[in-house]
Amino acid sequence: MTSRSEKDLCCPICHEVFRDPVVLSCSHSFCKECLQSWWTEKPTRECPVCKKRSSKGEPPVSLVLKNLCEVFLLKRDQRVSEALCSLHSEKLKLFCLDHQQPVCVVCRDSEKHSSHRFRPIDEAARQHKKKLQETLEPLKEKLKVFEQVKMKFAQTAKHMKVQARRTETQIKDQFKKLHQFLEEEEEARMAALREEEEQKSQRMKEKMEALSREIAALSDTVRATEEDLRAEDVSFLINYKAAVERVQQRPLLDDPQLLPGALIDEAKHLGILSFNIWNKMKDMVSYTPELPDNPERFNKYGTALGSEGFNSETHSWDVEVGDSTAWFLGVLAESVQRKGRIRSGLWTIGFYKGKYSAWSPPDPSTVLIVQKKLQRIRVTLDWNRGKLSFSNLNTNTHIHTFTHTFTERMFPYFYTEKELTILPLKVCVIKLNTVLEQLL
Repeated sequence: MTSRSEKDLCCPICHEVFRDPVVLSCSHSFCKECLQSWWTEKPTRECPVCKKRSSKGEPPVSLVLKNLCEVFLLKRDQRVSEALCSLHSEKLKLFCLDHQQPVCVVCRDSEKHSSHRFRPIDEAARQHKKKLQETLEPLKEKLKVFEQVKMKFAQTAKHMKVQARRTETQIKDQFKKLHQFLEEEEEARMAALREEEEQKSQRMKEKMEALSREIAALSDTVRATEEDLRAEDVSFLINYKAAVERVQQRPLLDDPQLLPGALIDEAKHLGILSFNIWNKMKDMVSYTPELPDNPERFNKYGTALGSEGFNSETHSWDVEVGDSTAWFLGVLAESVQRKGRIRSGLWTIGFYKGKYSAWSPPDPSTVLIVQKKLQRIRVTLDWNRGKLSFSNLNTNTHIHTFTHTFTERMFPYFYTEKELTILPLKVCVIKLNTVLEQLL
C-alpha cells in the first residue's frame, strides 16, 4: 500500500514518483516527460489537473521536489535491498514466477521451488509494473468516460433548474394572460347581457305605456257610457245618439300579446358558453420545448417527435408541408437511439430532391407516384392492426400504407429543412333545436 508521503511525491499522470519534476503556474507538478506527452494529445497547453492554461511552453524544473524524490527513492531502494528472506535471512534478489513472490538464492535451490522459473527482482518488477499499468488503462479510460458523463449530468441538472425557473415564469405569464382573457370575455358577455336587458326592458316599457293609455281611454268611455245608462229616460234618449257614437268610435282592438323574443335569450348567453370560450382560448396555445444535449435529443437531423406516444388504438394527425423542399413524416419507435443515423424503427414518407418516397430502414426507399403536389397530409396510425397510412387532405386520396406488427410505443415523427405546420383539430357543437329544425 502506498504511504501518504509517497502519494505526495507521485506524478498525477503516471502515478509514479516524480522524474525530472516541473511545476506549472497553477502550482501543480508533473514529470517533464509525462507533461510533454499529455500536451501533444491536447489542442491547448493546459494543466491536466485544474485545466488552467499554461503560459510557459517549457515549465521550470522544481529543484526542491526533485531532491525530495531522489532522497525518497534512495531510501526506498535501500529498504528493498535490505529486505531479507524470512526463512534464510538472505537478501531477496529473485522473483519466483510460479509462486509469484520474491525469494532468495537459497530458496531457489530448495525443494519447495524445484523446477520453478525465476527472474531478477528488478526485471520482474518492471515487467509486472508494465502489466499492471496495461491492466489499469481500461479503468483509466472508463474513469475518463465517467467523468465526462458526470459533467453532462451536472450540465443537465443545471439546465433542469433553469428549465424549472423558466417554466414557472411561463406558467405564471400564461395564467396571467388567461385570467385577463377570461376577465375580458366575462365583461364582454356581461355587457351584451346588459345591452339586451336594456333594449328589451325599454321595448316592454313602451308597450306597457301604450297599453296604459289605451286602458285609460277605454275606462273613460266605459265610465261616461255607464253614467248615460243611469240617467232618466228622457235625458238618456236625448244623449243616446252621442253615447252610441262615442262607443262606436272606440274600436275593439285585438288583445295585446307578448311579442316573440321578449324575454332574455338565455341560450344565447349560456348555451355552450364554456365551449365558445375554450374555442377562442385554443388560439392562445403555443409550446416549443428546449432540450440540452441528452439522449432525448436528435443530433444529426432537423428532427422532432410528438410529445405523446401511442401503443394502442387508432390515432391521426394532419400536417401542412407547404412549400418545404425537404420533409419526412411518419412514426418512430420509442427504443430507437436518437444519436447518429437511424437504422431501424422508423416508417416515413417524404419529399427530397424533387421526389416523393416511402422509407423504412434498413430497407431501401420506394418511389411514390403522386399526381399533384402534396401540401396537406393526414397520418393515421392503427396500432392494433399494424397499419400506418398517409392520405392527401386536399384531394382525399390515399398515398401509401405501411404494414408492420408494432410492439412498442410509437411517436409521431417530423423532419423538415424549412417548416411544417401541425394543423389543429376542428371541433364544433350544434344546438339541439338546430338539428331538430333540419330534421323536420
